[in-house]
Amino acid sequence: MPMIDVYATGGTFANPKALARDLAATLMKIEQVPDIPMFRKNTAAFIHELPDGALSNVEGDGNYVRVQVLTNAGALNRDKQLAVVRQFTDLVAAAAGDPSFTARTWVLLTEAIEGGWGLAGHANTNAELVDAARAQIAELQKAKGAGG
Repeated sequence: MPMIDVYATGGTFANPKALARDLAATLMKIEQVPDIPMFRKNTAAFIHELPDGALSNVEGDGNYVRVQVLTNAGALNRDKQLAVVRQFTDLVAAAAGDPSFTARTWVLLTEAIEGGWGLAGHANTNAELVDAARAQIAELQKAKGAGG
């Protein structure tokens, strides 16, 4: 259940909510997690619009985008890391309507330590998250069987 934070100057994106939704859905696909409510409701992106002048590199350029992705430990192997950076960079450039943003988008991948992923008031280990997902899948399958 990753959290995605996007930082950009206000007005960079015509539809910030669509970008947030696209980033979250893309990450679920890359991670290959089950498409269940537990993951759909807890994989989210936040678009932080900064005022003009709040962002600068050493040369004074401020037309960059920073994307920070926080996942639980071990969620992204090397292939998945590469996919997240490439696809997120492309999504940002498309949402900005400016292909040159591919050269000005920084994507940072961060992992929460084991037990450092809080959900529903509990700091979960990876094993606890897996157990919760399996329980929800079993519950959904049982409900589907009862209704069919």
